[in-house]
This record gives sequence, structure tokens and C-alpha cells, in this order.
Amino acid sequence: MVNAISVAPRRGHKSPIPLAAYMRQCLTSPHGGYYTSSQDGRDQFGRKGDFITSPEISQIFGELLGIWIVAEWMAQGRKRRGVELIEVGPGRGTLMDDMLRTIRNFKPLASSIEAIYMVEASPSLRETQKKLLCGDAAMEETKEGFKSTSKSLGVPVIWAEDIRFVPKNPEKSPFIIAHEFFDALPIHAFQSVRPPKPEITTSTTAPQGPPTPQWRELLVTPTSPSSTHTPHSTVPPEFQLSLAKSPTPHSLLLPETSPRYKALKAHAGSLIEISPEALTYAADLALRIGGSPDTPDKKPLPSGAALILDYGPSASIPINSLRGFRAHKAVSPFASPGLADLSADVDFTALAEAALGASPGVEVHGPVEQGAFLQAMGIKERAGQLLRGVEGEEGRGRLEAGWKRLVERGGGGMGRVYKAMAIVPVSGGRRPVGFGGDVEV
Repeated sequence: MVNAISVAPRRGHKSPIPLAAYMRQCLTSPHGGYYTSSQDGRDQFGRKGDFITSPEISQIFGELLGIWIVAEWMAQGRKRRGVELIEVGPGRGTLMDDMLRTIRNFKPLASSIEAIYMVEASPSLRETQKKLLCGDAAMEETKEGFKSTSKSLGVPVIWAEDIRFVPKNPEKSPFIIAHEFFDALPIHAFQSVRPPKPEITTSTTAPQGPPTPQWRELLVTPTSPSSTHTPHSTVPPEFQLSLAKSPTPHSLLLPETSPRYKALKAHAGSLIEISPEALTYAADLALRIGGSPDTPDKKPLPSGAALILDYGPSASIPINSLRGFRAHKAVSPFASPGLADLSADVDFTALAEAALGASPGVEVHGPVEQGAFLQAMGIKERAGQLLRGVEGEEGRGRLEAGWKRLVERGGGGMGRVYKAMAIVPVSGGRRPVGFGGDVEV
């Protein structure tokens, strides 16, 4: 077995590190990261990989997201120029390919698109995306990253490793898709504990009540040699979570950033998970859409939109949600680091707070269940259209099973667990399609 990661490269293997640092190393380290290492033949997606995503299950998913962009573009006045498409965490490029195939049927929108940006940290996935979206077109290196030409629209396709490298232009209208992106961003985990009373007292010391609870960080440490328990295997994983013995810089700062966390601090035993990177991304998306007055991000008129689809609770703070997947099976996230996918529940309320706090020019809709969103977008009707052109029971069965899996709420269905949330310009009451609104013709 190849153990791809040294999780503590500068601290020594016995030093605890934050959970976020562990996740970052496991997923994006250039030396064995799950997404960024060059291992021949590795394909994380699809039935032969470690997990399957909605675009791989049915083409209808990407088609409907393309329709959502069309509807939002129409509702915002059908801009004739300056439209950008941005996808963060684009996987194999399947979703963008399906969206572009749909969008090119709407000529006025297709002709207004000036560039497509793919935010991708993995060189191997970038190459896969390029082959699907650009075919044999040449790829060149640019200051943002890499650039080629879309075979669907004939416009530049530009790759950047981080959203920070995608240019911000207040004159542009960015339409941004984040599908199963936020769940892969590193999280910090904290527990509220009541410190022990001081052991030394004097006769002049006034009686004191129980110590005030404080947040302690859950850190990744090597598994104890005597450990035997693991829910996924008879062999203990290499690492485990351990409660910090004293406050850390993260535990002193991050849980104080929101009233939602502060309200739980007094209740010893409370658990919370926070992803600073997720909040930074949400704020960045909001600024691109709504701008911010009296700053370099000032925008004359809010425009564009962001659609986030991921899994997590609608309103509560995620806890104990870190998970690992390998070959479509749940595995310990602390075993074989770098060889399994890691993800955690998305805190949608925190994303909304970050977006609204970053820009007064946006509003947030949702989250709503993915099933309800796709039903409102017309998934059943689109499936009916496709079924009329499919011959043979096997093909019809695959199509039928695929779209139903995206919307079903029970069993292996994705309709309830996955959620959709939209960041759009302040509109004074208009709701986006899929979130209670209608298409404005």
C-alpha cells in the first residue's frame, strides 16, 4: 500500500495538526494528494472510481443547470456582452459540457459569453477537462493558468488553480456553478469543554463557580498503538482525532466569528465544524456578483449569479461529518491518507452569512432540497422527452433510474440530502427559478 501523505511535514510525525491541515494535505498536496498527485490510471469519478456525482448519473442534471443560467440571464435583462461562466471544482468537465450543449441552443446568450473559467487544482483533471471541452485545440500557459478554446462556443476556456486568480471585472456578469465543491474544502472541528477548577485555593480567595466553558480544537494525531476500535475496518487507521489540551489560535478565533457558534459555547460538550475557506469562497462569489461600495470591488450594477449544489443540513451546524470514500464504500477518513476521497457536510447558513456580509448587492435563496429544485426545473418533463428517443428497455431503464435517483428522498436517492442555494443580485422581490420563481420571458 502506498501511504501518500506525510501529514506533519514540518512538525514531526507525533505532533498534532488541525483537521483542516490534514484534509488539505490528503486532498491537494502535490506529493500524494488525492486530487493533485499523478498516479497512472487513477479516476476518482464514475462507476469505476471512488464516487459518482449527479452529472455522471444523468445528462439531464447539467442540462437543467444550463437552463437555470439561461433563465437567470433572461431575468437580468439579457445582457449582450460581458457574460462569463465560472465553475469551481469541475471534476471531469462533464457538468460544464452538458451546460454548454444546452446554452448554445440559446443563441443570444451563447453570443454574449466572452470566457469560461474552470477553477481546478488538479493537473490531471485539468487535462481531462481540456480534452472534453476543447478537443484538439491547443493549450497555452497564461498569467491566470492555462487557456484553450471551447469547441462548443469558440470562446476562451481558462483554467486557474484558485478563484483568486480569476480576474474580477465590475463590468462583467459572472454565472458561477459550484457543484460538490464546498464539501471538499477543509474544516476545523471544535468542542466546548469546561476546564477543571484550579487545584490551589487560599483562605483569601473568594468562592468561585464552575469555570466558564471554552472551545477546544479537535486535532489529528497518530493512532495509539493500543487502539482497536474502527467502524470501517478491523485494522485501526493511522490517525485519529484528539481534543487539544489547551486553547489553540483557531479555537480562540473561529468560534467567535458568528452568533450561532457563540450560543453553543456555554453548553459543555457542544460540537461545531467551521470551514474558513468555504466562507472566503462564498464571500468572493458574492463580491463578483454584487460588488461592494467604496472598495476596489465596487460594481455599477449587480449582475450574474452563483448556484451551489452540495450536501449538508439546511440550517444546523454540521458536526462529526468528516467521511472517506474509496471504491464507492465508506472508509475511515484517517486511514490511507491520500488514497480516499474526503468530504464534510456544508454549512449552508454560514455560506449565506458570508455572502450577505461581503456584498450589499446580493441576496441568497435556499437552501432547498435538490429534488424539489430539479422538479421545479422540469426534470420529469425533460426525461420524458429523452425517453421518446431511446430504443430498448435497457437504455430506457438506465435513463429512468438515473433521473429518479437525483430527486428521490429515500434509500439511495439524492433528492433530500443534497441541497441547492443561489446567490443573485438584489432584486426587490424576484425569486429565481427553482427557488419559487418563474422564467421571465
